[in-house]
Amino acid sequence: MRKHYMTQKILIPIFADQLSLGLSSLQGIEPSEAVILMMEVRNEADMVWHHRKKLIFLFSAMRHFAESLRAQGWAVDYVKLTDEDNAGDFTTEVKRALTRHDIARIRVTEPSEYRVLELVKNWDKDLGVDTLILPDDRFIATKSEFADWAEGRKQLRMEYFYRNMRKKTNLLMDGDDPEGGQWNFDKENRKPAKADLFMPERITFAPDDITTDVIEMVKAQFKDRFGSAEGFDWGVTRKDAKSALAHFITECLPRFGDYQDAMLTDEPFLYHSLLSLYMNVGLLDPIEVCEAVAKAYDEGHAPINAAEGYIRQIIGWREYVRGIYWLKMPGYEKENALDATRQLPEFYWTGETGMKCLSQSIGQTIEHAYAHHIQRLMVTGTFALLTGIDPYEVHEWYLAVYFDAFEWVELPNTLGMSQFGDGGLLASKPYAASGAYINRMSDYCKSCKYNVKSRTEDDACPFNSLYWDFVARNEDKLRGNLRMGMPYRNWDKMDDEVKAALRKRAGWVLENLEHL
Repeated sequence: MRKHYMTQKILIPIFADQLSLGLSSLQGIEPSEAVILMMEVRNEADMVWHHRKKLIFLFSAMRHFAESLRAQGWAVDYVKLTDEDNAGDFTTEVKRALTRHDIARIRVTEPSEYRVLELVKNWDKDLGVDTLILPDDRFIATKSEFADWAEGRKQLRMEYFYRNMRKKTNLLMDGDDPEGGQWNFDKENRKPAKADLFMPERITFAPDDITTDVIEMVKAQFKDRFGSAEGFDWGVTRKDAKSALAHFITECLPRFGDYQDAMLTDEPFLYHSLLSLYMNVGLLDPIEVCEAVAKAYDEGHAPINAAEGYIRQIIGWREYVRGIYWLKMPGYEKENALDATRQLPEFYWTGETGMKCLSQSIGQTIEHAYAHHIQRLMVTGTFALLTGIDPYEVHEWYLAVYFDAFEWVELPNTLGMSQFGDGGLLASKPYAASGAYINRMSDYCKSCKYNVKSRTEDDACPFNSLYWDFVARNEDKLRGNLRMGMPYRNWDKMDDEVKAALRKRAGWVLENLEHL
């Protein structure tokens, strides 16, 4: 039986990645008219094997955001994971909230994940309460705007979409022309780093009482979960996120462009911003971040290749993959253009492998719930691609292990960009590479048990033979790809004995994945 009050209220559910006071569902009404519902639910925590630091970040950021809402005068009904009557899923928790409050209707900002949106669309019918779903206006391009841009195009290349976003936002523009005379300075952003570079220290935040309570809860509730819960020191509030932004602009941005693709042993962060987790949950606004970067360029604090390279990641790539996600869902997650069926090796969960590049990338992921984009794309991603891992398994791993991973941004990056699962809708070619790329962009190979210069010997880098095996076994699907012309010409020129030796070595690697 519902409790009745003098005036019926509007119920406003807010999800973990909607931690913005400017959220569309909060606009145009007074706090006295509404009850905010925030829910920590087991179904979402268990959807994939989420890293414990990711769970700590989300639960703590949610609880801190609830306090900021209360400070603004909003009534917040907060359901903790360990509350005795917590039903464990969104719909049932909304239903329970209807029994605690006299609710006239539900008002909610559109969820970022297709699966959750489908749940919310059924609340009218399932709960018997009018539900208004408002667009999420924290993005630059609307779904319909992206769909209009994509219509009729055979290939959806990010570069052309990005130029539209530059014009729309007027970021780094000189009238109708791009600042610096060109749209893209990526060729200047591929320098390998050296260990003697001065590395900025990552800004850290000491856990307060709320975060400490969350840490203990996650340790107790998720004992066997992936990743370390120890040493959590990420920001969890809007204030923390703004401090992290200021630190990036001052300490990291000037060299971000030069070394954004570089990898160094025991240097997980280099000059990267580490802001994606804050943007993806709403503690930072993407335009706010890009304007700060553009201002740093205007004031001479950062070069154009750094400013443009970073802004492209946000208003270009981030917006682009969201557009792809909503354009292709549902069903996109099941695409598997290369018919890859192998299971993910166990060392993706343990980091225990003699391949230095993988042990470094996975090891820091276990510790920090973080790896930068080249480690994701060209190390863990490329190895999964070359070995023919089922792209859905790869998708679930990425979604689980990184604290900035939400399906709308992670799925196209993983299945499309990294694994070529969509057959080239997103990426113009598979991101397949031998060990030479990793050797060029990192110092990992210098201390690896495998020889990056060898291809078929017993100590040969596994990437080398796997690369040519990938080229050979996917010939019927990839030879017609214009950007794969050179690999196939090189393959055609090889002696049959060399080809056989490469495929034999690759066969041994594939049979012994768990022991590499």
